[in-house]
Amino acid sequence: MKRIEEVTLLYEISKALNEHMDLRKTLYSVLDILSNSMDMIRGTVTILDPLRNEINIEIAHGLSKSAVKSVKYKLGEGITGRVIETGKPIAIPRISEEPEFLNRTATRKSKQDQERSFICVPIKTSSQVIGALSVDKSFAESYPLKQGQKLLSVVAAMIAQHVVRLETIKREKDQLREENKRLKKELENKYTITNIVGNSNKMREVYQMISQVSKSNATVLIRGESGTGKELVANSIHYNSLRAKGPFIKINCAAIPSNLIESELFGHEKGAFTGAIKQKLGRFELANKGTLFLDEIGSIGLDVQTNLLRVLQEKEFERVGGQRTIKADVRIVAATNKNLESAVEEESFRGDLYYRLNVFPIYMPPLRERKTDILLLSDFFLERCSSENQKDIKRFSTPAIDMLMAYHWPGNVRELENCIERAVLLCEEGVIHSYHLPPTLQTGEESDTLPGQSLDEAVEALEREMIIDALKNTRGNATAAAELLKTTVRKFNYKAKRYGVDYRMYR
Repeated sequence: MKRIEEVTLLYEISKALNEHMDLRKTLYSVLDILSNSMDMIRGTVTILDPLRNEINIEIAHGLSKSAVKSVKYKLGEGITGRVIETGKPIAIPRISEEPEFLNRTATRKSKQDQERSFICVPIKTSSQVIGALSVDKSFAESYPLKQGQKLLSVVAAMIAQHVVRLETIKREKDQLREENKRLKKELENKYTITNIVGNSNKMREVYQMISQVSKSNATVLIRGESGTGKELVANSIHYNSLRAKGPFIKINCAAIPSNLIESELFGHEKGAFTGAIKQKLGRFELANKGTLFLDEIGSIGLDVQTNLLRVLQEKEFERVGGQRTIKADVRIVAATNKNLESAVEEESFRGDLYYRLNVFPIYMPPLRERKTDILLLSDFFLERCSSENQKDIKRFSTPAIDMLMAYHWPGNVRELENCIERAVLLCEEGVIHSYHLPPTLQTGEESDTLPGQSLDEAVEALEREMIIDALKNTRGNATAAAELLKTTVRKFNYKAKRYGVDYRMYR
């Protein structure tokens, strides 16, 4: 075979290997190409079953299905068995003169039929021989058998790479499938109602409303200031609903430019506008049979509001630049921190859309209206942040608790979470102290909740706090507490008496 013909053959085989993800289809294509290019009469790809030490014909060209199913070799048995066992190719000029040739397929019956050449090469990955590629061709004195053996070895190496690639893809798919199952289970557990932190009366009302609306298909509008946990409520509604096994798609309407929001929601066709180089599915299509969470719904423009109203009423829409009407079985959960009633009066938000969204409103109270939840949330965030940062921080000091309770929390739960995370990063001991908290809490300048202090008063407050914490850690043992603070017992007792701290209270 000429060099140009070999290159063409290898190119065709490379194309065939990349054409299908189905291994059997790919191997059939390879054998067809070899048949046309090498004057091949029969060809087989055999695969080793390592558990049984048995070799089976995976696919064959020029053999009946019954022959393929019935033929099996033991490792080391016959020419094919020896090639797979040793990992070395074998080329036989005349199979009639080879005593080890078993003719298991029983397709070479006459003497004339056996005047054939046989080439068998191993299919090897980096670590092991996984099978063999064999070819029957008519015997010809002029045919360079060694050259044919080298060519088949290259083809076998290409097949091995393809097998490894398919196995890698299959393994990754299996891993992704398992990871997907695990994450879905984790989400179901994470967003149960019991995992929303808070036991105040206002939060109990929220839990009751989530329980009432979850099992229905009603549209829900979650109201509340930024950082109150509206997205957490949306998650709980979905994962406690009848659509829990369906997709849960989120979109922050405020984070997407006004000229792209329609494309994000409804998708677009190829060429619908400059930059639309391919068709794109919108969030409504992706959320079919599931839930679509529209966060910051008050920020969308009037032109998009019209199309959104149609989807809510008719359950259908068209992609941008498209003509086909698409049906969407989607439950809508929306959230906003804006006063939509005022927006309707100002005509920046459609009244009919507002009433269509406001079927079942849920109000998330700000943190300042649920003061009893502050310590509960603080402990929750402390435990989580300590674990994430591999720190062993057990509790808050009394002055730190006072500061947390006195602050008005304009950023709500999100601000509290960030505050605790910062304190954990700064803390190098087992207790969060007041000086670990942000300056706004320490000085009260922005909250107007803490009086101004002189330097002497601040030092005295810190000393008192450290004495109390030392007594708590030593269960009222003044000697051990003094040692913990690296001072004398006399100085410790003097300071404790000065600040009105009685060690007996901590025993």
